[in-house]
Amino acid sequence: MNKKNLYLIAALIWGIPGIIISVKGVRAYLSMAPEDLWWLLLITAAVIAGFYMMFSRIVDRYSARIASLSRETSLWQTFPLRGWILVICMTCLGIVLKFIPGIPAAFTASFYSGLGPMLVVAALRFIHHRNRSI
Repeated sequence: MNKKNLYLIAALIWGIPGIIISVKGVRAYLSMAPEDLWWLLLITAAVIAGFYMMFSRIVDRYSARIASLSRETSLWQTFPLRGWILVICMTCLGIVLKFIPGIPAAFTASFYSGLGPMLVVAALRFIHHRNRSI
């Protein structure tokens, strides 16, 4: 597989869940009482800041890995083993959270509204790295 496509695959792996999570977060926000919004927005801002710093470093590291690969490589070379474990664990955690009863809407609103957009931003960073390497 062409390594240029690996950037796109990485963007899809991060971006699609980001869109899904963002929609869930916004829906949860829409169900909240207006008096609760100010502190939830503060929590969302903190989540955004934390995930932006974390995901920026991860995306840059994985993009450098993709750039260093030979021209034709395997799909599994997109991420190191540790990266695939991260993707699998985050997916499993998302599935588990979906089925745990009693998760407050405030958590869903603030956490998902921070995590989802940052996953989309990470996907856009992969695309940016791809375009820089052309």
